[in-house]
Amino acid sequence: MVVMSGILVQGVQMLLVLLLAPLLTGFVRKMKARLVRRQGASVFQPYLDLLRLLRKEVVLADNASWLFRVTPYVTFAAIWVAAALVPTFATGLLFNWTADLIAIVALLGSARFFLALAGMDVGTSFGGIGASREVMIAALAEPAMLLVVFCVALVAGSTQLSTVANFMASSYVGLRVSLGMAVIALIMVALAENARIPVDNPATHLELTMVHEAMVLEYSGRHLAMIEFGAFLKLLLYISLIACVFLPWKIAVFGTGPLSYAIGAVAYLVKLAAAGFFLALFETATAKMRVFRVPQFLGAALMLGLLGTLLLFVSKSF
Repeated sequence: MVVMSGILVQGVQMLLVLLLAPLLTGFVRKMKARLVRRQGASVFQPYLDLLRLLRKEVVLADNASWLFRVTPYVTFAAIWVAAALVPTFATGLLFNWTADLIAIVALLGSARFFLALAGMDVGTSFGGIGASREVMIAALAEPAMLLVVFCVALVAGSTQLSTVANFMASSYVGLRVSLGMAVIALIMVALAENARIPVDNPATHLELTMVHEAMVLEYSGRHLAMIEFGAFLKLLLYISLIACVFLPWKIAVFGTGPLSYAIGAVAYLVKLAAAGFFLALFETATAKMRVFRVPQFLGAALMLGLLGTLLLFVSKSF
C-alpha cells in the first residue's frame, strides 16, 4: 500500500510539472503585456501553440543526421526528468534518492550539449553562432551553479533535495549571508539558462543577438514543439528549485496525508505565481545587455557563489 501511494504521489508530481510549465510561461507573457498596458494573449496560448506545432509537418534539411532528429526528444526527456525530481509540493517521494542537485545539473548539461550539437549539425551560420554563444554562457553558468550547490551542501550537509528542503524549513538555518549570495547567484544563472532578459530576449528573433533561437531555427513541427515544451519546463524547473531550496514554505513531507499535499500544492502555485509576476516585472523594467557583456554578468554570479562557499567553509573551519 505504501509503495502504491508513493507511485501515485510521484506520478502526480511528474504530471503537475508537465501541465503547469506552459501555463507559467503564458502567465509571465500575460503579466508583461499588462504591465505595458497591452491586452496580451491568453495565459493558455502556449498550450495552443504546442498543439499547432504538433499538427504541422516536420521539414528536415537534406544533410540533417540522426542527431538532429533525436535531439528534441532527448532534451525534452532530460529536462522533464530533472523538473520531476525537484520536490514541488512534497518531499521524500519515491524517487527521492535520485533527486540530487548534482544529478540535476548533469541532466541540464546533457540537454544543452545535445542542443548545441544539433545547432551545428546542419551547418547553417545561425546554428553555429547560437551554439557557440550557448557554450560560452554554459562555461560560466555551470561552474556558478555548482558553487551554489556546494554552498547549499555545506549548510544542509547534503545535496539531496528532500534533505535540503527539510533542513531549510527547520529553525536551524537562520539568516546567513552566504545563502543570500547563493540565491542571488542562482537567480542570475536561471536568467541566463532560460534565455531571459538581460541575457537574451525571448520575445524577439534578431539574428545578431539571439542565442537559444539561433540553434532551433531549422526545427519545425513536432520537433520544435518538443524543444519549446522543454524550454517551458526549464523555466518551471529553476523556479521550483529556488522555491524548494530557499523558500520551502508549507512543503509537505511524504506520508503526512492528502490535506498536507493539498496545502503544499496550493503553496507551490502561490510561489509560481509570485515568481512569474516578479520575472515579468523585472523583464519589463530591464533592458537586454550586449552579448559581450554576458560573461561579466555570469562572472558576478560565479563570484557570488564562490564567496558564499568560502564564507561557509571558513566559518566551519573555525
